[in-house]
Amino acid sequence: MSKKYNFYAGPAILPYEVMKKAQDELLDYNGIGLSIMEISHRSKDFDQVVTTAEAKIRSLLGVPDNYSVLFLQGGASTQFGQIPMNLLKGGKADYVNTGAWAKKAIKEAKLFGTVNVAGSSEDNNFNYVPENLNLSPDAVYVHVTSNETIGGIQYRNFPDTGSVPLIADMSSDIFSRELDVSKFALIYAGAQKNIGQAGVTLVIIRNDLVENSADNLISMLSYKIQVDKKSLYNTPPCFSIYIVKLVLDWIEKQGGAAAVEAVNNEKAKLLYDTIDNNPMFNGTAKTKDRSKMNVTFRLTPEELEGKFVSEATAAGLVGLKGHRSVGGCRASIYNAMPLDGVKELVKFMKKFQAENG
Repeated sequence: MSKKYNFYAGPAILPYEVMKKAQDELLDYNGIGLSIMEISHRSKDFDQVVTTAEAKIRSLLGVPDNYSVLFLQGGASTQFGQIPMNLLKGGKADYVNTGAWAKKAIKEAKLFGTVNVAGSSEDNNFNYVPENLNLSPDAVYVHVTSNETIGGIQYRNFPDTGSVPLIADMSSDIFSRELDVSKFALIYAGAQKNIGQAGVTLVIIRNDLVENSADNLISMLSYKIQVDKKSLYNTPPCFSIYIVKLVLDWIEKQGGAAAVEAVNNEKAKLLYDTIDNNPMFNGTAKTKDRSKMNVTFRLTPEELEGKFVSEATAAGLVGLKGHRSVGGCRASIYNAMPLDGVKELVKFMKKFQAENG
């Protein structure tokens, strides 16, 4: 098989070591003679997987003891509704509208209470993170999306919400940098970009929010029940949690979040420098808010974009077509994208410019 580099936004690239380990253990997990996909989620072997994964999350992110860690289903999209269903209880919440995913979260929250859009970058096609927010003193919580995969923007500094709980959708940049979890009341992330495969959603929630959440909810959507049952109210996505555990092993071997962040910074700098120093390529996000996970750009002339994506694919650089809603090009360079992959992309971009400029 020829070497290919996967720049898709998600489901996204996984570390080679993780996929090889999963392959090696697929038919016989840990010497038990059975696959992880066919053992009981109540067994001691799977219990070791889920408890180890939680312990590694706590260690790598420095999660305080007064937070619960959950492995849930339904993706971040279910959290768009589960959060206000549990926490809003007819009150008001502040949301910052930074793009497509924030808009979806806002839509769902409106089903359960009042939403104040405290800030928005829609006026400039979501190419920046709004800084001057109109926060409500009576808000139940403030919600932000830490990284927008479509617009290619990312929070560098999160807003100070005082005593109002801050909630963040970190689906596309969780574990990509060091993080002070204590600044947030709830963090959630679909796994399929930076911490695993599709099928499981990580939720880190402060226990006082759990205690004060609504009663009489559907059991699967109740934080109280999920915390009480330790994510095992029903059969969880066992294989997906197993892959998360393997990815966390890999992050540990890299040196933790700080080491991963250093490589991410190097990858992003290399790619953005190439864009900035080549008139054929134009970054779409404001420089100060550029995502280090999803690099969005256009070509001049734009008619060359189809050719660029096609030839890149033929060269083994796949997934560079921009989201269908905005067009252009996008290189998703999540944790598992090796530096060599970005170097190959930069090499191709320079060659393409020389041949077509």
